[in-house]
Amino acid sequence: MAWFLVQTRYVPEKFAAVRPRHREYLAKLAEEGACAVAGPFGDGSGGVMIFQAEDEQALGKILDADPYHLEGALAERTVREFSPVLGSWVP
Repeated sequence: MAWFLVQTRYVPEKFAAVRPRHREYLAKLAEEGACAVAGPFGDGSGGVMIFQAEDEQALGKILDADPYHLEGALAERTVREFSPVLGSWVP
């Protein structure tokens, strides 16, 4: 399993309407252990999510099923694999 940092930038006129479905989707992923943490930036321009997935292809399937992606509420999405070494949720 690998860890990934996902950064998003919203389409301002679309994201607010989609946010409840997006959060419901992420809550399910958090219960399953795939999403470690997620939240918006303080300025409301986008957000960050940290995921654990088998590989980047598997993560892509997860991200492509997100209502923000499906409903066109994301202007940009970047994915970077990283290796956490410290933290309460690191084994």
